[in-house]
Amino acid sequence: MVRTVLIYGVIGGIIVAVPMALTMNSTAAGTIPENAALYGYLSMLLAFTMVFVGIKHYRDKVLGGVIRFLPALAVGLGISAVASLFWVVGWEATLASGFDFGSAYTDSVVAAAQARGAGPAEVESLRAETAEFLTMYANPLFRLPITFVEMFPLGVLISLLSAALLRNSRFLPARGGPG
Repeated sequence: MVRTVLIYGVIGGIIVAVPMALTMNSTAAGTIPENAALYGYLSMLLAFTMVFVGIKHYRDKVLGGVIRFLPALAVGLGISAVASLFWVVGWEATLASGFDFGSAYTDSVVAAAQARGAGPAEVESLRAETAEFLTMYANPLFRLPITFVEMFPLGVLISLLSAALLRNSRFLPARGGPG
C-alpha cells in the first residue's frame, strides 16, 4: 500500500506543485496572476485523479480486483496527503525564491475593495486586517498547516467518492490478459 500511495501521491504532487511554482515565479513582481485560485483548484482536481487511479491500481494489481471501503479510503487519503505535502513544498519554494506574497495579497485585496466601490476608511481597515494576517502568515507554524488545508479537504472528498465507487469490484473491473 505504501508504494502505491507514494507513487501516485508524488505524481499528483508534481501535477499540482510544478505549475503553481512556475506560474507564481513567472508573473510580475508583487502581483498574483488573474484567476490564480481557479487555476490552482483546477490543478488540484487534476492531481487528485491520481487518487482514483491509485486506488484502482491497488485494487486490481495488488489485491486481485477486490477492495473494501476502508482500505480504499486509506489509499486515497495517503495519496491525498502526499500530493498536499507537495503543494506545501511547492508554495514554500515559491516563497523562498523571492515571490512577495504579502505585497501581492495586499494589493489584490485593496484592488478588489476599490473595484466594488469601497471608501478610503474601508480600504484602510482592509489594509490593517491584511497586515495582521500577514504577520501571522510569516510564522511557518501558522502558514504550513494553512497551505496544507487549502488542498487536503478536496482530497478527502475525492478519496471518499473513489473508495465508495471502487469497493464494487464490478465498477471498472480489471481487464484480463490477452484473449
